Amino acid sequence: MGKPHLEVADVFRAYGEDYRRQHALSMSIGQRRGMRAIELCRTAALGGHVDRCDHCGHEVISYNSCRNRHCPKCQNLDKALWREARQNEVLPVPYYHVVFTLPAPLAPVALQNKRLVYELLFRAVSRTLLRIGADPRHLGAQLGFVAVLHTWGQTLHHHPHIHCVVPGGGLTPDAKRWIACKKGFFLPVRVLSRLFRRLFLAALEQAFRHGQLEFHGAIQPLAQPEHFAKLLQTCQKTEWVVYAKPPFSGPEAVLDYLARYTHRIAISNHRLIRMENDQVSFSYKDYKTGNYNQTLSLDAHEFIRRFLLHVLPAGFQRVRYYGFMANCLRTQKLDFCRRLLHAEQENQLPSNESRDRLSLFQSLTGVDPFQCPRCRQGRLVRSHNLAPAPTPCSPRAHRARSP
Repeated sequence: MGKPHLEVADVFRAYGEDYRRQHALSMSIGQRRGMRAIELCRTAALGGHVDRCDHCGHEVISYNSCRNRHCPKCQNLDKALWREARQNEVLPVPYYHVVFTLPAPLAPVALQNKRLVYELLFRAVSRTLLRIGADPRHLGAQLGFVAVLHTWGQTLHHHPHIHCVVPGGGLTPDAKRWIACKKGFFLPVRVLSRLFRRLFLAALEQAFRHGQLEFHGAIQPLAQPEHFAKLLQTCQKTEWVVYAKPPFSGPEAVLDYLARYTHRIAISNHRLIRMENDQVSFSYKDYKTGNYNQTLSLDAHEFIRRFLLHVLPAGFQRVRYYGFMANCLRTQKLDFCRRLLHAEQENQLPSNESRDRLSLFQSLTGVDPFQCPRCRQGRLVRSHNLAPAPTPCSPRAHRARSP
């Protein structure tokens, strides 16, 4: 896939300053930092380095990346590195993809209480899977899985949901045997849905009683106990969306899928079509009409607003591991699972432990980053570093303007 002709950074550079002026009181520090990082990514403002060809003397300037987790340009290499690090964590069993979605009436509450509500969402999802998996009426085993939080739909509206990728089976309570799921069937989604609903609503009600939730603007009436109770009753009466997709075709498919989901952001640069007349147009899949690609045009400020809805609180972990895949004992537990499955070696993927970002870039693109792009004979050798250039918002620029 070639370089996109339009980027989210272009929209931010064209309209970001005006947006910040108009919405100064409603923007969080994280949103401001995310916008600024994306605007400056791979520009002189972040500094960089100069490489010189040892054959023809041609110089190549490379600017630093912002490495912000919401930046569309900074995800591909991180995604590939993450994928490589996970290669030998995939078990030789079918894997299932299970999605848990918050109902629409709760989305505004989640938006104004991101850290708390997203934590409750992770907790409800993990307890639901672990409890139903351990129930002897269903599987009777300890599960292990990775859970990834997404907060967007195809048109960038706020749509909190968690994707779980789960091996089709688990360990017996005494950890002496592996119990496999029935072929082509994971766990009953209606049972998962109703327990998920009960656990989440109970936790949300408790948070309300302890005064941990905030309500502003259109949802301010929910601060009154009678209105909040009515919201909970409405959500209790609806069926919550939980669905399980068919199992993956093999370990490579599991890794590819996981890497895409763990490093996906609200919208990629390749979905952007044009920016003109203060409008931003992008493609999206309309799931209601058979996943056909459609085009949506938004006012530039509305596009920025929707993008910023999905900036996560600082330090919030959007990828988490549970059960026998929990971080503390993941390597040992997975090795033990392989022994139980009699697949210590033959089903593992080849390891590439020592590859750095540059060598991985070469393997992904087929381009040697050290070959001179002009003469194709020499090698690029680091000449010198470039200090970050002053920007209108940087302290260095402010000092330079001061008398």
